[in-house]
Amino acid sequence: MKYLTLFICMFLLWLLLTFNLETPNIIVGLIASLITTLVFGKHFLKGWKKFFQPRRYFWIIIYLFIFTWECIKANFDVAYRVLSPRMPIKPGIVKVKSSLKTEIGKTFLANSITMTPGTITVDVIEDDFYIHWIYVSSKNPQVYTKKILGRFEKHIKRIFE
Repeated sequence: MKYLTLFICMFLLWLLLTFNLETPNIIVGLIASLITTLVFGKHFLKGWKKFFQPRRYFWIIIYLFIFTWECIKANFDVAYRVLSPRMPIKPGIVKVKSSLKTEIGKTFLANSITMTPGTITVDVIEDDFYIHWIYVSSKNPQVYTKKILGRFEKHIKRIFE
């Protein structure tokens, strides 16, 4: 069943990337999806049954709105810092601890942090994320952990765990 799930995911991804429903494109997509499934099927995620839980799709949609809003806010914040005559920055690397357990959840969180302007995930070691932040507003780990992870972590947990 996990091979079928991977095949369907790969084929849907192919259709989304090519955005073409002509017969030759569908045939190439089916062949590429089949080859991908045969080569990488044994390495597919262990929790493949989660793919069939509709509530996860609801949380993905909610997360996309939250992520978009956070990116817009961060863009304005970075623009303010760049355009301000005094350039109010206080860069630094902070260590935050995540409660996520799955590797895909941690990867998704690290990428979400990096795609938000003003923050970059430098390294992830077990549950610790090392984040370069353009303006370290507090030296209290609980405060900056809430600022960085609090907006994403709880929703990612609902999607991937």
